[in-house]
Amino acid sequence: MSQAQPAGAGAVARLTGLVGALRDHGFGIGTGESVDAGHALEAVGFADRARVREALAATLLHGEAQRPVFDRVFDLYFPLGHSGPAETHGDSPAALAALRERLTRALTAGDDAALDLLAAEAVGGFGGYGSGPGSDGWSSYRTLSRLRPETLLARVRERHRAASAPEDAEFTDRLLDDEIRRRIEAFRERVRTEARRRVAERQGRDQVARRAVAGTADTVDFLLAGRAQLDELRRTVRPLARKLATRLAARRRRAARGEIDLRRTLRRSLSTGGVPVRPVLRRRPPRRPELVLLCDVSGSVAGFAQFTMLLVQALHDQFSRVRVFAFVNRVDEVTGLIARGSADPAGLGDRILAEAELTGWHGQSDYGTALGEFAERYAEAVGPRTVVFVLGDARTNGSDPNLAALERIAGRARRVHWLNPEQPSLWGTGDSVAPAYAGLVDMRPCRNARQLGALVGRLLPV
Repeated sequence: MSQAQPAGAGAVARLTGLVGALRDHGFGIGTGESVDAGHALEAVGFADRARVREALAATLLHGEAQRPVFDRVFDLYFPLGHSGPAETHGDSPAALAALRERLTRALTAGDDAALDLLAAEAVGGFGGYGSGPGSDGWSSYRTLSRLRPETLLARVRERHRAASAPEDAEFTDRLLDDEIRRRIEAFRERVRTEARRRVAERQGRDQVARRAVAGTADTVDFLLAGRAQLDELRRTVRPLARKLATRLAARRRRAARGEIDLRRTLRRSLSTGGVPVRPVLRRRPPRRPELVLLCDVSGSVAGFAQFTMLLVQALHDQFSRVRVFAFVNRVDEVTGLIARGSADPAGLGDRILAEAELTGWHGQSDYGTALGEFAERYAEAVGPRTVVFVLGDARTNGSDPNLAALERIAGRARRVHWLNPEQPSLWGTGDSVAPAYAGLVDMRPCRNARQLGALVGRLLPV
């Protein structure tokens, strides 16, 4: 259902609020793009909300991956309008049953306008909580747990079959069920949107846009990412690797020019009256560095380690040698498993745990034992041209951190960087020995894929 949106100063405020909220989510929106969005709104008008959405998406977004976040933020600043207040009948069992019946009819017919109204009615009738006037807030979780739209699949299927013409009977049950599930999930998203809209009216759009709208996959905290988000992250490995490879190649070209040779430059300047018209550079030999990854693959840190492994494997052409080691409380080389896992990145973690020897007599992470074993068994992997990346949260479960082993590794390597997926405020709390390790090597927080891309592009050797 379309509804005219306010024009004039109100529209400008909504547009600037939308742009600001998208920037808070990491969208790179410049002044020029904001001006283009204003011109687009002027061209399409405000009568058709769908056209407003598409016009702003076309001018503000840089990729399809940004679209889900954009849609949720757009719904806050340009909310769906209703011709009147949503009909409610309380939250009695009879009212709930009547609403589920009407929802079944709307899902069967695929009536988007009716589903919009039902979402508003469901949140208003069953999603409120608190004891204030009307309600202190609205919850999509509370609404959906009461309404349970996913349980309507069988009922909608039967009504669809009864209403279908004989020539439509060739639709298989599986295709029909997929379509019904899609409609149910779309309704669930309508309920979430309506709950956010009501909360935004009370708390302010800007605050809700920042706190209640999940960001893009590359901004999701590695330690909080679910399976679906990790799968989405794995799909971004190749594009991110191509971008980083381009940056590394540019850095390598600049570094190959070398630094100015002052003595030879001054000598050459004698022929031009002491003016160094043509500086002489010390050319660097064309030599690619070596890279070693040492990764904790235990617990919630595993997703972070696996994503980084895949990213570095995709960048392997940029280095003379890449070796990858995984550990829980024992260390094993998994370079071959990473290469074989390029066709099945989702199963990489299970393959590493099944085929590599990563645990001894217990299954908890032990950084001290792992670092010590690496320093003894794989000392030849680290040399003057090697840059080592350690990936992990530095939580030792109370065991000896073995600082001497890390010091030996740092003494052999060209450089050691430690990427920690925990926020710095947690370093040193509980069983974390991050401050002690940070005193020996360069430790940096790396909480999401966007930070990882920036760090890898800046820290990888050329």
